[in-house]
Amino acid sequence: MISIFHPKHLLPAVLLALAACQPQTASQPASPALSLAPWDIPAKVEDLRFLPDGQALLAASARHGLLLLDRQGAELARLPGSFGGLDSRAAGSGVVVASLDNASQQAMLVDLDLAGRRWGARHYLPARDYPVAGLCLYRDEVANLYLFLVGEDGHGEQWLVGDGRRLLADPRRVRGLPLPPEAEHCQADDAAGQLFVNEENVGLWAYPAHPEADSARAPVDMVAPFGGLQKAAGALAVVPGGLLALDPEAAALHLYQQRERNWERIAALPLAGLEEPERLALRLSDKGLDLLVLDDGDGKLHQGTLDWLPEAPKPAVPLPNVAALRQSEPVARQGDAADDPAIWVNPRDPAASRVLGTNKKEGLLVYDLDGHLLQELPVGRLNNVDVRPNFQLGAGWVDLAVASNRDTNSLSIFSIDRASGELKAAGEVPTPLGEIYGICLFQPASGELYAFANDKDGSFLQYRLDGVGGRVSGELVRRFRVASQPEGCVADDQRQRLFVGEEDVGVWALDARADQPAELASVMKVGEVLHADVEGLALYQSEERDYLVISSQGNDSYVVLDAEPPFALRGAFRVGLNAGAGIDGASETDGLEVTSANLGGPWSEGMLVVQDGRKRMPEQTQNFKFVPWAEVARALKL
Repeated sequence: MISIFHPKHLLPAVLLALAACQPQTASQPASPALSLAPWDIPAKVEDLRFLPDGQALLAASARHGLLLLDRQGAELARLPGSFGGLDSRAAGSGVVVASLDNASQQAMLVDLDLAGRRWGARHYLPARDYPVAGLCLYRDEVANLYLFLVGEDGHGEQWLVGDGRRLLADPRRVRGLPLPPEAEHCQADDAAGQLFVNEENVGLWAYPAHPEADSARAPVDMVAPFGGLQKAAGALAVVPGGLLALDPEAAALHLYQQRERNWERIAALPLAGLEEPERLALRLSDKGLDLLVLDDGDGKLHQGTLDWLPEAPKPAVPLPNVAALRQSEPVARQGDAADDPAIWVNPRDPAASRVLGTNKKEGLLVYDLDGHLLQELPVGRLNNVDVRPNFQLGAGWVDLAVASNRDTNSLSIFSIDRASGELKAAGEVPTPLGEIYGICLFQPASGELYAFANDKDGSFLQYRLDGVGGRVSGELVRRFRVASQPEGCVADDQRQRLFVGEEDVGVWALDARADQPAELASVMKVGEVLHADVEGLALYQSEERDYLVISSQGNDSYVVLDAEPPFALRGAFRVGLNAGAGIDGASETDGLEVTSANLGGPWSEGMLVVQDGRKRMPEQTQNFKFVPWAEVARALKL
């Protein structure tokens, strides 16, 4: 995240970016026309919004409460109280209204039935330990409703307040958001998934609004001499493809058009006759934009029409969302710690199966199917892990887990008791790799077991594992490489095929047999669907169909392909928030695993486990999310 607290501290890169997105005045088209006229209404208001139908208005008043007004300013319905700050979203035949209750100093949400002109029950967020200066609503692509709070001294928060079309009785804090210390106003663009925030003496910022996004911000415009805002950045209003912002000290309205990732300043329009424009509301009309501007200087409202509309972007097609039904306990180390899961299927009692997960700052973790931590094996910085059954260790047979150990550049071996599911460290197989990274296992029908380990330099080593003497050893049987950094890999035991991921390039397939040439065939390249980094790979194998599942880390999604040539694309999805269970979505996923085994209950059609790189709601260390495969199949119509 760029951290900027005053124009003199702006980074050169930000200045260059702004210069690149701001054309010279000489090349600008003629400024849009704007005319404003005073609009007298009986009540003095602090903020106002057009309702979605454009036929009525909402107003927040410190004296008169929340008001529903007609287009002439006459009162239609009132919620008593003292309020400041306002936002709303359509909800069926009514609207959800958010405001700040001045008496309790809390954010409040309430339903408004437009047809009956009735206010519903009030829902309050818990009192915060900082003064809340502003708020705004955001609705994501699956209709979850969030409220952003803007507070003094850089405080910011995102709260889940609605599930579908209903308000939650118990709002949940999703994440903290570091905001500028001089922020007071915010607005969210639901379609674009962006949050806009002002920093009064510095400029305007755009943040990703999605709860699984990181906290990176990008400049929209800066205060002079670094940008086009003459004196200050004030209230904001969003229109598809564009943004409007007030400069209250210069009494001007600025118009912006988004061009891909950059912002173009279209015009700066003087607001003649206004002393200090403080609030802004708009709606789309046949002639452009209908505006309402509240002047803090004289407390009056001004209305008018702006003959300008930005070029609306082509709407993005949202990916289907599936929700995790369970999640693991968070790992015990901070930062980028959790990495790769594996699923061990209990041959006697599938419901007692285990999920293994690596903590690359500590060791191996073992969970039950509800995510409860059962075992910790602190053997070193394990990166990836894989599991296979029926391995002969001395005179007995065990199931085996193998992980890549970055402390020792070795393969860490674990035996799994086939009755209890208990794991025990069973030795190390050294490798000559300089920086071991990913690992996966291959077990052909003939019964022997192979391990593939890779290095960040693109090298792959294939080992034949042997445990007849009671100690696991490894014999190097093949070497090959890809051109750049790999990590994830998975072997199709039945077809003797190995899939490997090259993080910035795509997915390759090759023969998994040690005595065959390692000829790489492209399965899928990074592009419109698969976004770098390519991370975890897993196979869902059933009697009907086999699928390859890929972690597309660059856009927090998961891609599903047929696991046989021509590797047809079956779709992509995201693991989204489960509001009812209080489980956040998954993002920045490194490793994943899937099984088609019937593990009982919600896992009767199998289970998908994904690492979650950003644990939210509440914010904790990383963990793993457990998703019923039936939900993936339903979302992608598999």
